[in-house]
Amino acid sequence: MPEQQQWTIAATEQPPEWFIEAVKQHTPASSGIYAAQLLWQRGIKDHQQLTAFINYKAYQPASPFEFGQEMHLAIARLQQADNVREKIAIWGDFDADGITATSVLWDGLGQFFKQNTQLIYYIPNRLKESHGLNNQGIDNLAKQGCKLIVTCDTGSTNTEEIIYAKQLGIDVIVTDHHTLPAQRPPVAAIINPRYLPKEHQLFHLSGVAVAYKLVEALYHTLPNVAKHPLEDLLDLVAVGLIADLVQLSGDCRYLAQLGIQRLQADFQQPAAARRRPGVGRLLELCQKSGDRPTDISFGLGPRINAVSRIQGDASFCVELLTSRDAKRCNELAEVTELANARRKSLQKDVQAQVAQKLTQLDLSTTSVIVLEDAQWPAGVLGLVAGQVAQETGRPTILLSTEGSGESGVGSGEDQEGISPSSPSSPSSPSSSSSPPLARGSARSVNSVDLYQLVKDQAHLLHRFGGHPFAAGLSLLVENIPLFTAAINQQLRQSLGTTTLTPTVQADLTLTVADLGKELFLELKLLEPCGMGNPVPKLLIQNCWFENSWHRNQQDWQGKKVQYIKTEFDIRDDSSRSVFPGIWWGHYKDELPIGRCDCIAELDYNTFKKRYEIRLIAVCPSVNSALNTQHGLNAPLSLTPLILDWRSYPTPHSLLPTPPLLLEDCPTNWDDLRAWLRRCLTISRSTSGLDNQQQLAIAWSKPNPQPPNQIWLTLVGIAKYLSRTNQLVTRVQLLEKIGITDQTLLVGIKALKDLGFTVKRQDRYLQITWHPSDNAENFAEAAVARFLAAVREEQFQRQYFAQVPLSTIVAIASSDNYMGTNL
Repeated sequence: MPEQQQWTIAATEQPPEWFIEAVKQHTPASSGIYAAQLLWQRGIKDHQQLTAFINYKAYQPASPFEFGQEMHLAIARLQQADNVREKIAIWGDFDADGITATSVLWDGLGQFFKQNTQLIYYIPNRLKESHGLNNQGIDNLAKQGCKLIVTCDTGSTNTEEIIYAKQLGIDVIVTDHHTLPAQRPPVAAIINPRYLPKEHQLFHLSGVAVAYKLVEALYHTLPNVAKHPLEDLLDLVAVGLIADLVQLSGDCRYLAQLGIQRLQADFQQPAAARRRPGVGRLLELCQKSGDRPTDISFGLGPRINAVSRIQGDASFCVELLTSRDAKRCNELAEVTELANARRKSLQKDVQAQVAQKLTQLDLSTTSVIVLEDAQWPAGVLGLVAGQVAQETGRPTILLSTEGSGESGVGSGEDQEGISPSSPSSPSSPSSSSSPPLARGSARSVNSVDLYQLVKDQAHLLHRFGGHPFAAGLSLLVENIPLFTAAINQQLRQSLGTTTLTPTVQADLTLTVADLGKELFLELKLLEPCGMGNPVPKLLIQNCWFENSWHRNQQDWQGKKVQYIKTEFDIRDDSSRSVFPGIWWGHYKDELPIGRCDCIAELDYNTFKKRYEIRLIAVCPSVNSALNTQHGLNAPLSLTPLILDWRSYPTPHSLLPTPPLLLEDCPTNWDDLRAWLRRCLTISRSTSGLDNQQQLAIAWSKPNPQPPNQIWLTLVGIAKYLSRTNQLVTRVQLLEKIGITDQTLLVGIKALKDLGFTVKRQDRYLQITWHPSDNAENFAEAAVARFLAAVREEQFQRQYFAQVPLSTIVAIASSDNYMGTNL
């Protein structure tokens, strides 16, 4: 379960007056003080740095030939291919960075080599292959007559596969940004910014940006060949850069700035006139306009990533991003949107299962969280691992033992590039006699170099690869316990006395009155934000929430996805006006009642056309008058009052007073509040806190039947009762079907539409059936409402099955502050 977060405030150093004035020139509608403070904190401390950071026109980008001899070798080999009309294959990757990199080479090299005849592309299947080259794919390209492979966002460490390709008469040009090999592989050229000094302006390029630099070099070498300007590729570069979460400094920031402008300009065109109708349709589906980095990180990036996570094969995404056929692009965009909806649902399911397993861990003795399950789909493990790492403050590794393809956890949402640690072909299917492999994803926090941690256990692994904050790995299932113990011991030794705690850092302290358009435009000077330049986190103290409400999100075409969003208004003493906000993944009941402190990000909602905050963290205010009340309504200590027996039931004999047992999983907070009222009533009537009546939440994890099966069970019972003329109580029906009173009422209405008559006799129900030919058609809408009610109830139970005890205590405490309101 999530631990209590530690809040920190960024060290503040007041910038000099001349710097504030310089910043104000770029944001004349505001004071510029907040942007100046942030820029100063982040190392921008002179006029030249400031101008180059804010105004891309003042920045001098690096030449592609800064890559030196390797770039010259690559261009020479491409020219050779052109001279003798060799067939070239682009070998890409299946994540957002890899897909956009492939698209950049497809469009860019396509200016010099005829597409589909002299130039083709290959994207590995995420569920059957790993990142990087594999022998089976190379064989396929050899049969098609390819003599040159140009990789993008992959290939640096595929030495064995590169040698194999060479044996088949195929040269390889590697363009990549992942881990370097110990020795230069036998390639025609390898273009990887990691060969450059860390302070070089090209060092942080992602895969798509490296691919762009190769195309740029070709444009410079053959200036009169291309028919379309190089700048047409920049929108794709921006998508890949921002989705890959690389540090947006140097040329990365410059290219992202230019690309976002290009993206927005194309989206503003009529749909029929867009250069990239597929990108435009995706933006429409996610209700974005393309003018913000968050439109990519929360909109385009996750959708592109979702295709390979769900379908495995993401090859059509290149067509989606590059085709000019609007009708075809609309079809592909809709397939992508459906994949993203499915990804959200799978991710939510895995999150709930991981949360349950976390309750069985003692985090006080756990440095690296390692969890496994045979049913987890590999495609979403990186996303869930990232969330767990943030919530717990600990590196997290999630493994699937289901025996599907290599876990391809890539960039953007997933950042690892899996590189081989053994010469076995990643695409070779496991034989039935092969020992079972676990495959998974890892995420890190708190500046722990997870890649190095994993690498140090290479002797226990089948394959691994990645970055300091993200990695992918596979290992024998039998090695998991040894690997878990070893990696935990290694991190504990390196940490010494340092403890791992989930941390949220605020950058600025301000009030509700400061929020709005003026501040938004001022903070927009820092965009595009990313690693090394994060979105500003705003601390608002002694505030409170009003008009809160939540709902389950409906995805595209009404497809229900199991995640929630709370909307609210925030207020403090600085203004008589409220300011709107949202809190993703939380119920309104989780908002504290009374005054509190919160950390949030300021955003602009293009769909609702309003400025709003996105809540990041919240806790009761230390200055709140409500939190320091005395007398009868003073809050009781609720931590010992509420016991969490969902995983480890405690024998009653160990407690001085048996607790009240809550064994039925609730479906709303009111159910839980009713039990808390009983405890508080008993506790306040006793003398002293030692005699508190405790409440033990002891419900088991729900194991729901499919809603359709529940409906068939209800109909079957109704037919049986009608046939035997027996009576039934409401309680008997509820116990037999396993639903709530409210949902049963919806089901009875559906039975009536189906031709049943339901009459009450004292405390019994009499059910008779009068079938008709068109009853099923007549009842269709009512049955749909019942199924929806069952799904909603099951979603609520899943939430309460794993809601952290800290959340229950926080909500109970907030209500208790209000005294008699509980």
